Amino acid sequence: MVEAVQDAGVVVTGAGGGIGAALARRFAAEGARVVVNDLDAAKAGAVADEIGAIAVPGDASAIIGAAREALGGTVDIYCANAGLASGGSEAAGETVWAQAWDVNVMAHVRAAHELLPAWLERGSGRFVSTVSAAGLLTMIGAAPYSVTKHGAYSFAEWLSLTYRHRGLKVHAICPQGVRTDMLTASGSAGDLVLQPTAIEPEAVADALFKGIEDDRFLILPHPEVAGYYQARATDPDHWLTNMNHIQQKWEATR
Repeated sequence: MVEAVQDAGVVVTGAGGGIGAALARRFAAEGARVVVNDLDAAKAGAVADEIGAIAVPGDASAIIGAAREALGGTVDIYCANAGLASGGSEAAGETVWAQAWDVNVMAHVRAAHELLPAWLERGSGRFVSTVSAAGLLTMIGAAPYSVTKHGAYSFAEWLSLTYRHRGLKVHAICPQGVRTDMLTASGSAGDLVLQPTAIEPEAVADALFKGIEDDRFLILPHPEVAGYYQARATDPDHWLTNMNHIQQKWEATR
């Protein structure tokens, strides 16, 4: 059992399936009191019933008050997990870009705005951001997703450097392929780049809990991402050339 989690009031957004459901199950198994959030009320209810949690369906940006009330007045850990895997290029419509920005970035900002006053006053709180390796690197064929996941990572990083001396713990989870509906929906680009090394959602939960125990900000369920991230930083032109080769390989299969 992870002591920091026992009896904590936890909110997991986008928890009707995939990574979110795995996180909710793990928090419940570790002794936390869990709110399961999802836009799909039936899915949220099913996961909540399974693990003895409370379902609070709806838009992740608007459920903080209801979740806090359901947990008896206090949210200790907030998992900003809900995300939108928007594909397309620079030519994607304005609506696609706006929705990706709203779900992948602004929902995190709104949650932090609601949660931070109480957390900073008491000197403790934990914000978990499900980002993606795309937020450290990029993803072919998915400009809105890649750009907004970079934004999500940047916001988590900013929260950590700004408030860690005031008791805020922040974790950014950055997996590559995870066997979820989102991976299935990624199409041929996901088949090429993500499927070969895809992991189960439960492995992401394992990585997060190891990161909580180690008090680490950056959580890499695929450890090899650290090397890719280092290569990108130290020799960006070489890294971009390699990524362009993958782009060309993808184009040849379409």
